[in-house]
Amino acid sequence: MIRTSMLPSGLLVLTESMSHVRSATIGVWCDVGSACEPAPQRGISHLLEHMVFKGTPRRTSRRIAEEMDAVGGDLNAMTDKESTCFYAHVVDRHLPRAVDVLGDILQHALFAADDLAREQQVVLEEIKMYDDSPGEVVHDRFTRTLWRGANLGDPTIGFADTVSGISRDDLLNWRATRYAPSTVIVTAAGNLEHDDVVRLVGEAFVSFAGEAAPPAPERPRFTPGLDVTIDDTEQAYVLLGLPGLGMRDERRYALSVLDTLLGGGMSSRLFQSVREERGLAYEISAFQQGYRDAGLFGVSAGCSPDRVQECVDVIVDELDRLLQDGATSDEVERTREHLKGNLTLALESTFNRMSRLARNHLVHGRQISTEEVEGAFDAVDVAAVDSLARELLGTAQRGLCVLGPAEVRNVRLPGAAAA
Repeated sequence: MIRTSMLPSGLLVLTESMSHVRSATIGVWCDVGSACEPAPQRGISHLLEHMVFKGTPRRTSRRIAEEMDAVGGDLNAMTDKESTCFYAHVVDRHLPRAVDVLGDILQHALFAADDLAREQQVVLEEIKMYDDSPGEVVHDRFTRTLWRGANLGDPTIGFADTVSGISRDDLLNWRATRYAPSTVIVTAAGNLEHDDVVRLVGEAFVSFAGEAAPPAPERPRFTPGLDVTIDDTEQAYVLLGLPGLGMRDERRYALSVLDTLLGGGMSSRLFQSVREERGLAYEISAFQQGYRDAGLFGVSAGCSPDRVQECVDVIVDELDRLLQDGATSDEVERTREHLKGNLTLALESTFNRMSRLARNHLVHGRQISTEEVEGAFDAVDVAAVDSLARELLGTAQRGLCVLGPAEVRNVRLPGAAAA
């Protein structure tokens, strides 16, 4: 089902055939994200992602949009802290058009000065949009507080001053030094033939050449702390943070079980204690922020400002109870099956399969089969969950970020020294 070919240039092409669908998703994945950017140019990868859609010698920005709209396709891109992806989802017979458009915009975007000026304003508006979203603001402060001073702690979108200062020459240099066959792969999944995809990519990327050094994954130091932001919101936003694991850590399967039984669904401990038993919050969940060699683990909740301390206390009590009493065999078994079921459902999507091909290669350097993942979940037992809980959930390594009105000013993290 999964096949791999390397073009003479060194560009790698991976495909997965799904004969039961009528569509295909193809992505051009670049091993570059905000974590490898110089601090004065924070946000350049995201800005470049925007700019490739603004025109090439062959296509205006309008034509790029019209070509995909005309066949009912979806052309988009996404930038995170360790990679950038340009992708298209189309009916299978229109895959040649999608490959040609992707090859054109990635290699030949003009980065015209007037387009750059306009798109910088668009990104500045995007930054304002995030700044007006309390949930986005508190997550940003969460990462910057717990990974203080790290590139991984800064927002992928950048800051108003850094984005405004990026020039056309900066973009051209960033593309020339970071995007090359050694740091780019093409992955596709859906109703397709591998050899056809390889031929199409070879034609679209015939002049793609050069060398680029892969970025070194960052390993920031976790810094426990308390961060309270006063804002005129109706609800208080609570994020309790703990050390996590990198995506290459073999214990990541045990962490997923721990994450899910603690706050991953309606039967989870936090959902039952915080929402069902006490009615403290509508939204309560555990989450992971995982990168190649680093990660954060956290609990997210939204509650009434006058009950924020109670909410924090209940969350901490649940962490302490898990540390003291451990997990049960029943909930570990139930959680394993939950995770395997979610995996199976997710893999019905051509986009998810395309993405999995890329992330497995970029993170692990190999393809990890569904059977291997399910076997790894099956191997997680109570002892593995309890051991990881003792390592990650301890009182001495907890951080708290809260955003809300003046009532949240005096919130404290139980067991931590006063700020």
